[in-house]
Amino acid sequence: MKVHWTDTAIEQLSTIHTYHKQNSPAYAQRIVDRLTRRSQQMVNFPLSGRIVPEMNIPQIREVVEGLYRIIYYIKADQNGSQQILWGK
Repeated sequence: MKVHWTDTAIEQLSTIHTYHKQNSPAYAQRIVDRLTRRSQQMVNFPLSGRIVPEMNIPQIREVVEGLYRIIYYIKADQNGSQQILWGK
């Protein structure tokens, strides 16, 4: 299995980094590292994320890292797109 990051997800990750870098470059890098490392969980355990409640589609799942939701789609042969969204 592998994870494919959409262009939108990459842009969002960059935006998160830019936002946090204003106050702490070290923290900005840590949060980006933590978010990208979470993708390894999806490779090893694709069903470990919970089904996104507002969609209720078994193939669309999420994991939470800090204030962020990583939403991903599971395809038959690989994990699909990820998108990082604000969590509440």
